[in-house]
Amino acid sequence: MKFSTFKFLVLSDLYRISGNLSTFIFLKQILFGIGFKYNFWMRFCCYTETNFYLKYTLYPVSRIILRHLQFKFGIVIHPTTQIGSGFYVGHFGNIIVNSMSIIGKNCNISQGVTIGGGGNRGKNKGYPILGDNVYIGPGAKIIGNVRIGNNVAIGANCVVTKDVPDNSVVVGIPGRVISELGSTDYINNTDYEDKINGQH
Repeated sequence: MKFSTFKFLVLSDLYRISGNLSTFIFLKQILFGIGFKYNFWMRFCCYTETNFYLKYTLYPVSRIILRHLQFKFGIVIHPTTQIGSGFYVGHFGNIIVNSMSIIGKNCNISQGVTIGGGGNRGKNKGYPILGDNVYIGPGAKIIGNVRIGNNVAIGANCVVTKDVPDNSVVVGIPGRVISELGSTDYINNTDYEDKINGQH
């Protein structure tokens, strides 16, 4: 990962959670935040692990810090997980994402969310792939070889084990589509690209 990519991902996460890119807000979130602090060290681990010189210096330290935050905040997302820009973790607590999952840009994850594999056999074998602008409500579970479309809203405590088309609202156990309003009004502060590029 290039440093420019790392910087863009960090700033996009910061803007999603705060709507601001100032140094003051960055320091405030690093010191006192939860979701952004975890995201920063997760992104930093990914960056340093892929850098030849940093892999044997800063990467081990950053992994220790990330490990500490996993226990402190109850968030387990491996740094190698493929996650797009603008990743928003709203609250701490019992968030687990399998490292083989793929998450698009501007995803909102609430507390109690699990994005996990579907075991080693059967049609559900595999890992979730989430599109862009996906909102995942508290306690929701997305399990196995499922594809979640773009602009999807997944309700609280919903269990998703089947593919979900674009612009859907999904609720219940098992999850079922109840409307095509999607994640409108749930995903905010997505206009960061021009603002970040304007800093260069």
